Amino acid sequence: MKFVQLAKSLKEGVAPVYLLEGEDAYFRDSATDMIRRACAIANPMLNDVRYEGETLKGEGIAALVRALGTLPFLDERRLVRAVEFYPTEREWETYLKAYCADPCPTTVLLIVNGGKKPNGAQLAKKAGVTYVDCSKESEETLSRWLFGVARKRGLSMDADAAQLMVRYCASDAARMRLETEKLAYVLGENGHITRADVEENVAKDVEYKIYELTQAASRRNFAQFMQILDEMLEKGSDEYAVLAALISHFRTLCETGLSDASDAQLSKTLGCKPYAVQKNREIVARLGNARVRTLYEGLYTLSSGAKSGRFGKTGALFAAIAQLFFQQ
Repeated sequence: MKFVQLAKSLKEGVAPVYLLEGEDAYFRDSATDMIRRACAIANPMLNDVRYEGETLKGEGIAALVRALGTLPFLDERRLVRAVEFYPTEREWETYLKAYCADPCPTTVLLIVNGGKKPNGAQLAKKAGVTYVDCSKESEETLSRWLFGVARKRGLSMDADAAQLMVRYCASDAARMRLETEKLAYVLGENGHITRADVEENVAKDVEYKIYELTQAASRRNFAQFMQILDEMLEKGSDEYAVLAALISHFRTLCETGLSDASDAQLSKTLGCKPYAVQKNREIVARLGNARVRTLYEGLYTLSSGAKSGRFGKTGALFAAIAQLFFQQ
């Protein structure tokens, strides 16, 4: 199941074995807290045990399995956590398969992993393991989740405000929750979050600002480009970072213009969404392949020259701006 489905699942009961797996640390931590609360452990010193992955080898796994059979003391359930635990297929067969087939009814085993190991057992597919996907969610899913976060804080939210906050926070669930708490303080009880509230009170993530900057460059919107650039430089962004972002953007446009692959295929190759491929193809069609290639090569030359000491980084950036907006 996805992380956003866990709360509903826990209302129906707590499973004996969970795998929380994915790169979003906020989702992993939140899922752990939700399961811990569902276990209603009043004496964590006695009934909440944690094992770190580096200790879980050979006899360490045997010790973990023995701990799973220990009865809770002064609580109805006992929670055993194994963090960054990646057993091999052989270790699964030797130590864990039998337990998951017949788990201790008063123990909850919680495996919390940031990712997968190529030589490890595929725990998410094992019988008896309840899998909770804690990977990054899509913008649409995060927007729906954000509505629930706002509602718990006594707030309502416009759909476009939720989408903008997801983008401003670069899909970082922890930051979105903090920004929602800030808006609850600003707007007060029963407040309503609009797009204007997000624009005024939520700081844009650097990645989103870079996205806006590169889009302004592609549209040749000089005023918007310079406004965004000034904001970035005032808040500590480096000229090298700006040049690198522009080079990356125009390199992607070059690759998009040269490719005959479908949007879906190219999105996998470039590591972006099909929608982004469509928008990039529109930009290439407007600018032309030759112009895109000329800009990419010119920006790369300027960046290389600045790094080699031929000229200063500020001079390289302003020469790049001249190429983008004032040369045909």
